[in-house]
Amino acid sequence: MGLAAEKTVNGGVAALSLDERMTLQFEIEQFLYDEAALLDARQYREWLDLLTDDILYWMPIRRTVTLADIDREFTRRGAMAYFDDDREGLETRVKKMESGSSWSEDPPSRTRHMITNVRVLDASDDEYTVEVFFHLYRSRLDTEVSSWVGRRVDVVRRTGEGLRLAKRDIYLDQTLIRATNMSTLF
Repeated sequence: MGLAAEKTVNGGVAALSLDERMTLQFEIEQFLYDEAALLDARQYREWLDLLTDDILYWMPIRRTVTLADIDREFTRRGAMAYFDDDREGLETRVKKMESGSSWSEDPPSRTRHMITNVRVLDASDDEYTVEVFFHLYRSRLDTEVSSWVGRRVDVVRRTGEGLRLAKRDIYLDQTLIRATNMSTLF
């Protein structure tokens, strides 16, 4: 366990010195940038190596609701969702994309994952809760273009192999998905 991880057990991010917070911020940002680069390069096997065995990968459906019903804007866990995957589900998704039998990814999509506003919200033991804003651009064939914008809440865990993604909750800003498929990894 690194010094930063040891100090965060009882006090979260606030217990870290400025230098330790800056180091942690840099380390997490580099991990997320490397992850995005792997996805854009279609290096899905290497991307899977960045996930913990107990990964939870979830994208609820967003609905347009009145202010009085704002707590119902996103579907709840266990209800309908665009993604509700564990490690096995993500491995199956990757196998299908690599097999050539996925019509939605042959020819493959070209993606660009842009992440910004990375904020370490909480830290306990060896886990860090991180908020990320993203823009995911995807083009396929000659005219098919999709764009998703939103916010992610990731849990990044420090392991013996380095940082790993343990949980990803993906909240889209849009309610209407115009993409022809959702085979893209966020």
